[in-house]
Amino acid sequence: MEATLEAVKRSDKGKNEARRHRAAGRLPAVVYGTAKEGKAPVGVPVTVDPKGLLRILHSDSGVNTLITLKLDGGSTQVLVKEYQRDPITQALLHADFYQLAMDKAIVVTVPVVIKGESKGVKVQGGLLDFVTREIQVECLPANIPEHIDVDVSELELHGSIRLRDIASGDKWKAVTDGDTMLVHVVMPKAEESATAAAAEGAAPAAGSAAEPEVIKKGKTDKEEEAEKKDKK
Repeated sequence: MEATLEAVKRSDKGKNEARRHRAAGRLPAVVYGTAKEGKAPVGVPVTVDPKGLLRILHSDSGVNTLITLKLDGGSTQVLVKEYQRDPITQALLHADFYQLAMDKAIVVTVPVVIKGESKGVKVQGGLLDFVTREIQVECLPANIPEHIDVDVSELELHGSIRLRDIASGDKWKAVTDGDTMLVHVVMPKAEESATAAAAEGAAPAAGSAAEPEVIKKGKTDKEEEAEKKDKK
């Protein structure tokens, strides 16, 4: 998803000035450029429309939304680096953006989305355990996927899907370890406990049945001594 946001440069700094901008309906923010020659990117203080940024953050792509930031009569492509909210009101307090080089790959965190209904759940009565809900992928800024789909339709009881089982997209590759488990189907805990209890109860019964057979075949010392006397 792509979005547009207008920014206005500001020359002031400090908490008091930040509060003044927020009171005027603007959100204090900083736009960081791309790093050059190993130097840290320089930040440009700006203000943006908080409502416009909230719409972007609440969209399906969220912080992975490619934003066209209009500034000083020009425009640049940015992503949200981080943002701060008021812990009580949840209102936005500040935001940081970083400028992108559209021809250079970046690493982003993308949500995992489950598709279909598992056989292990529908037919075998298992429970679907959604283990990993986000993975990291590498791609060009224009090719950031909104989410990674995982089809669980053929997944049976005790089966699992790991990241390596999913084909990488044509425009992205996974950075997260391929052995990472995404989802598996497990037996409900109540049934698992009942099965374990039944197995434990069966073990002593098998042992007690075997003991008389051993005793029956064996002979005591007195019986062997009596047999020897009879033979004499």
